[in-house]
Formats: sequence, C-alpha cells, structure tokens
Amino acid sequence: MSDLWPGERGTIKAKADFNVSEDVAALRKAIEGIGTTEKTLIDILTHRSSSQKQAISKAYEETTKRILVNDLKGDTKGSLEDLLVALARPPAVNDAKWLNKAIKGAGTDTNILIEILASRTNKQIKEMSAAFAEVIKKTPMQELKTEVSGDFGKAILLLAEGARDESTNVNADKAKEDAKALYQAGEKRLGTDESKFIEILCKRSIPHLRQTILEYKNISGKTLQKSIEKEISGDLEELLVAIVKCVMSTPAYFAEKIYKSMKGAGTDENTLTRVMVSRGEIDMLDIRAEFKKLYQRSLYKEISSDVSGSYGDCLKMICGGED
Repeated sequence: MSDLWPGERGTIKAKADFNVSEDVAALRKAIEGIGTTEKTLIDILTHRSSSQKQAISKAYEETTKRILVNDLKGDTKGSLEDLLVALARPPAVNDAKWLNKAIKGAGTDTNILIEILASRTNKQIKEMSAAFAEVIKKTPMQELKTEVSGDFGKAILLLAEGARDESTNVNADKAKEDAKALYQAGEKRLGTDESKFIEILCKRSIPHLRQTILEYKNISGKTLQKSIEKEISGDLEELLVAIVKCVMSTPAYFAEKIYKSMKGAGTDENTLTRVMVSRGEIDMLDIRAEFKKLYQRSLYKEISSDVSGSYGDCLKMICGGED
C-alpha cells in the first residue's frame, strides 16, 4: 500500500546496459551445460527489473522454443527452484499463483489470503485478478466466494475487488467520525459490530485510515490494533490487524513476517520466498531499515545465519546490502 512506484525503494532494479540476447545466451549456457551454473541464474534474475525479465523470457522462448520458467523448474529443485521461478515470473502472475494455491490447498490458507489482500494496492489487485483469470479461467472473486464465509469472507471479498478509496486528501472530521464509529462498534458496546470494522478498514483510503487510527487512540486511550485483538477473534482478527499494520507501515509489516519466517526451529521458506520476491522491486530498502529497527540486527546477517546454500545466496542478493 506504499505510495511508491516499484523500483524506487527496491533492491532489484533495471540493469542500465541491458542486453537481452547476452542474457539469453548466458542463461542457456547455465541451463544447458553439464550441471547447472546456479550462480549465473541467481545473478541475472536478481539484477534485472520485472519488465527486463519478461523481455528475457520472450526472447528465450523465441530462441529455444522452450519456456524459461519450465527450464528453471527442470534444472533446479526445492526452495531454490521456487525462488528462481518466482523471480522469473511477472509479479501479478506470482500473486495469482500464490492466491490460487492458498485457495486450492487442503483447507484454505488464510495467512496467504490475508498477506496478499491486506498489503497490495488496487492496481496490484486488479493486475493479479487479470493474471488469475488468464491462468485459472475464473476470477479470484468466483473462486473465493466458494471458499470463505461469514464476516471474514465479506472482508476478503471487499478487498479482492481492489476498490479501496484512493484519494489522498484527509478530512480530519471524517476521520474522527470513523474513529468514533469504531469505538462505538467495539469497546463501547456489549458484543462487537464487526460490519462497521469491515466497512471502514476495507474501504477507506490509506491516508484517511492513518488519521483515523490516531483519532481512535485519542478517543479510547487504546490503539486500534489492541481493540481489534480484544474485540474480534479468528481469521477476521488476523485480517483486520494486518490491514492496520499495513496502513501504519507496509515495510514494518513485512519485516515482521520475514522475522517470524526465520524464527524458531526450521525456516518457513514459502513465506520467506514470497515476501522477498514480492517486495524486492518495491520496498526492500525500507523493509531492511524496519527490520534493523525492530530486531537490532541486519536482515542480511539474519538470512546469512539462518539460510544456507544457493537458496541463501539468492535471498542475500535480493536483500542487497549488509546494513
């Protein structure tokens, strides 16, 4: 939900002297040679912008009559395969594939639904929906309707429309009104009026919600996040808390996600891959700064001590600097 264009605060940037045929030749050599040269694959896929990578994919197919993503799948495996394939795909296709996997798995993976729909802009949601319809032949709305229900379902479907208000003007009185409405729908009454929380948090603009969150604290003496955690439970609570976190700072929301994916026994590589790839071209520099502020160590060091091999090397490339 950052107001920034991709590339401005990302670590994955367009290569200045980009030469598509050179890149295709290097990728072919890495893939077709005896033993895949993973270093070349990592180097190219982490140092080209998304549009450059689409140009590479197109030229690769014209030259070899094969699809680059399929060759990457055939030549690498496990977490590294997932990471390189995601880096080679357009962002909207990744979001569509991740969303579909979340819907289609055994039991809906609400964590992925929440992460994608709480953090993406209207434009990203619209692009994902188009990619989803192309691959799955149905819209995300059609698929989601059969998978989610109740208040959580209502909120998810609202977000999946990609129709959040995008005005940048904040009317302080309206923000105060919304803060009051939220207070009266939760803390102030017996039983919670979830629909009011859904309407305000899923429809209002990000700048307006920032102001509403400030006003809420003045009215109730508590943060809105704390009130949601007290008043609402289950998936809806998780979703609304994620929206509040993204409103306050999308990079901080993702820094926490990355931290949790590496904390404790074993690494949640699916989450780590998804977040690093989806934010690499958007706000990874800000995520790094937030990570350091929250956890007093650099993201680069955290990845180095937690993940090894070519998968770790590739993640470090996306992370960028050691600070």
